[in-house]
Amino acid sequence: MAGLNVSLCFFLATFALCQAVRRAAKALLPGGTYAHFAREAMRMLVELGPWALGFGPDLLLTLVFLLLLVHGATLDGASANPTVSLQRFLLAEASLPSTLLELVAQALGVQAAGALTRLYWAWGLSDLHVLQSLMDPHCSSALRTAAPHGALLEGSCAFLLHLALLRLQGSRAVHRAPAVALLLTAAAGTAGPLTSAFLNPTLAASVTFRCSGHSLLEYIQVYWLGPVTGMLLAVLLYHGRLPRLFQRNLLYSQKSKYRVPRGRPVPGPGGSQTPKEGSRGRGPPVGGQPLSSSH
Repeated sequence: MAGLNVSLCFFLATFALCQAVRRAAKALLPGGTYAHFAREAMRMLVELGPWALGFGPDLLLTLVFLLLLVHGATLDGASANPTVSLQRFLLAEASLPSTLLELVAQALGVQAAGALTRLYWAWGLSDLHVLQSLMDPHCSSALRTAAPHGALLEGSCAFLLHLALLRLQGSRAVHRAPAVALLLTAAAGTAGPLTSAFLNPTLAASVTFRCSGHSLLEYIQVYWLGPVTGMLLAVLLYHGRLPRLFQRNLLYSQKSKYRVPRGRPVPGPGGSQTPKEGSRGRGPPVGGQPLSSSH
């Protein structure tokens, strides 16, 4: 339990640090810089935590759920996930410069998170962390299945995640955060033993790309192409198109909700019907009698 207490204290300290830096950045930095850079970097500082513990799967899943729940309610719009940033871009909700700024922030944030985690291990606050520090240079791959199978798992989980994000878009955080946290925890429990269920290209690149066991091409196939493909399929299924690229709906036909009656004469001005051919050229009757012919 000593290792667990130390790790929980580390989580709380990291969370408090991120919140303090986030508030300072929000107050000091320009709005655009904070919105697309600082909050992403701060979110990545805490995103690495669940994969840095080394506990058993049951306790790890509980901690993952709690961590995701807390940060889902306090992330202030940050995603810490390149596929979510790309989804916003494809939905025309973010411009290209702001998307690139978010991707840079996520890359720098995950590097800072890795450095902070290794520093934390080096302190040797528990036996587990001493072991983690010794094993870090000789890490083992998180991919424990064939690359095509791993890509299918990562892509399927990413598809469900992005479909849920699209469905919950605009909902209140009190409803969205538990749903997303539960979904990610379920993905970690099912696909975790085979791929670790990163669903995040930047996080996977920081944690496992440097480990032996698979080639760089296999890692890219599983942890980059898999989640990006799942995100694209989710957007295409939900909207029927990629709004940034296509204006026309590619999957669903759009029928007009107004029906035009057929085979009925169109009323003229004043509600009068179109006169029959035989009555053309005649004036309206006066006093119920037909008009006499002119002399």
